[in-house]
Amino acid sequence: MWLLWLDHRIRSEFEGKRWLLPARVYASPTEIYVGRHLSIELLEKTLQNSGYRPESPLISVGRYRKRENVLELKKRSFDYWDGNEPSINVRIEFRGNKVVSITSIPDNTAIGGIRLEPQLIGKIYPRHNEDRILIPYKEVPPFLISALIAVEDRKFFSHSGVDLRGIARAMLTNIRQGGIRQGGSTLTQQLVKNFFLNQERTYWRKFNEMLMAFLLEYRYSKADILSAYINEIYLGQHGSRSIHGFGTAAEFYFGKPLQELRQDQIALLVGMVKGASFYNPFKHPERSVARRNLILELLGNLKYEDAGTMKKLTRRGLNLTAKPSWSRAKYPAFLDLVRRQLLQDYKLEDLRNEGLRIFTSLQPLLQDQLESVVESELLSLEKSKNHARDSLQTAIVVLHPGSGEVVAISGGRNKENVSFNRALDAKRPLGSLIKPLVYYLALRQPEKYNVLSPVNDSPVSLRQASGELWNPKNYDRKTHENVNLLGALSRSYNQATVRLGLELGVNALVDILESMGLSSKIEGYPSLLLGALDVSPYEVAQMYQSFANGGFQIPSHAIREVLDSKGTPLHRYPLRVNQVLEPAPAFLVNFLLTQVVSQGTGRALVESMPGQLPMAGKTGTTNDLRDNWFAGFGDDLLAVVWIGKDDNSSTKLSGASGAMKVWSAFMKKTKSKKLELLAPEEINWLPLMRSSCQHLDAIPYINGYQPETRSC
Repeated sequence: MWLLWLDHRIRSEFEGKRWLLPARVYASPTEIYVGRHLSIELLEKTLQNSGYRPESPLISVGRYRKRENVLELKKRSFDYWDGNEPSINVRIEFRGNKVVSITSIPDNTAIGGIRLEPQLIGKIYPRHNEDRILIPYKEVPPFLISALIAVEDRKFFSHSGVDLRGIARAMLTNIRQGGIRQGGSTLTQQLVKNFFLNQERTYWRKFNEMLMAFLLEYRYSKADILSAYINEIYLGQHGSRSIHGFGTAAEFYFGKPLQELRQDQIALLVGMVKGASFYNPFKHPERSVARRNLILELLGNLKYEDAGTMKKLTRRGLNLTAKPSWSRAKYPAFLDLVRRQLLQDYKLEDLRNEGLRIFTSLQPLLQDQLESVVESELLSLEKSKNHARDSLQTAIVVLHPGSGEVVAISGGRNKENVSFNRALDAKRPLGSLIKPLVYYLALRQPEKYNVLSPVNDSPVSLRQASGELWNPKNYDRKTHENVNLLGALSRSYNQATVRLGLELGVNALVDILESMGLSSKIEGYPSLLLGALDVSPYEVAQMYQSFANGGFQIPSHAIREVLDSKGTPLHRYPLRVNQVLEPAPAFLVNFLLTQVVSQGTGRALVESMPGQLPMAGKTGTTNDLRDNWFAGFGDDLLAVVWIGKDDNSSTKLSGASGAMKVWSAFMKKTKSKKLELLAPEEINWLPLMRSSCQHLDAIPYINGYQPETRSC
């Protein structure tokens, strides 16, 4: 009966789900194509982050060779959501910071572009906190099998699960020493102990181990058993997470797949089977090298491998990866967004499938550039205003306007700590970033308003429900005469905006905000016209995406595809494209936002970003300079930057002197594309008088409603 119970347990556990696997989260693949603005140095850094190493001559997959303005690369194969992309050997030529040609090696066929396999940026772990990369038996390097057999169990392919002579020797030693000192375990017994039993050292456990080893060998092939062993064995610890299997250990210690390891590196991992902590190469390099060399010499002496080759390998260094960054979230703020959207877009029962592969929209090049800009620019701003170091905080969201894909995100100054993800959770007053919506409400009434329509900028005084007077002032504390919509928005005049908004109706603004999907409760008070509404930077990015996308809103998202452990895409809820703004008035607002940059509160960008304008943007500043914002976009990128302090004290910065500088530095670094203002059919252009409009040649208007004046 006991034997039957053990047999049932083996079959149910070994044939069922053998391991709970973490979900692996990947960034967007890096696309390299002729004409792309990319330096050879930046590409080399990207390759190194993906575990590529230099090699000359170029022989192995996952290697590259750089020579002056040419980089040769042996690209890995990868299973994408749209199929497998095989390994390829290519030569990439650069001229300055631009890719000028891509050719295959050795036939020199021209290629338009390639994509590097996506970086692994994080894992979402099951409750057991183990990490594991499963390696199919057919993909196990033959050298690993030879090393394991030679070191751990030379009779593996001939015994039936138990080496009786080995057990007899171990028992004799144990009797002499008065306790269990040796086990005489085969590979099969080791697998049974790790897979089914605990680590206690008793004769009863040893007896069960032997019985189960016999049963395992009876039920399954040697390949099945060895494959399970290779994927199960414990090979180290990283914080709270245990590392199981040679596939996981290869990435952890060497930063590359098991199939790309050299023989000396595989020997080092085999040496750790005897004691992963004792032979940890990070903590005890001398011990691990000595153990590795012993294994290499043993393989040569037993004629498993050439003795001379093994002797040469003993002279190599460890060549460990600098740090096992893959084992934690490389970009934790982005991974936080992924976790939230998984639960929002997929069914919970599907997400319980272990071993998911999650492909995201993150672009590591942009993310790295964003993080470097954040640190340098905030330090500069703190110094300019005599703030204590690390006192300013920020949150930034970067997305592609046309697709809604989030390509980079900053959740705060400390990129390692996302206990509070400011990009998603920091609700701060919107300030003047709300003003384009007020002007949109006016311009969707073309019979009454166009971009040159006059607007009253005289002082405003309104009695609130509390009985107190509300007297909003312009930032420059002045009143301006002869102001039109173009000048009022580009210079962000508060008084003109409030008077215009009151004429249009505050409730109309509430309706527009609600149609954009803001989660905050919106009160229809007059102060809403100046941004008295707490929103997150993520919500602001969604709002401005509606303008950048011509009035259409695509929900911001970070996930492209989710595959189950078999490579089958999971069903998800479909994305819906919503028209939240009318295209013609939305275009007029975008035109006005380009004037904010060229002649208004964002005019400093004219000097700081030569060659990249026009772009559309809007500054935002709240009371007492507590929060400052900048939201802006070109053709390919939209970025929203917030800067403030966690204690809500003054930053001493406006949107133009604070957030806009961070935005500008990022857009310059990424060489983002200028905005192409593509007008809808309903738009026409009116030439202006050069004498009064030196900065403009023409202004747009909706057909049938031509402005009465040609003067700015």
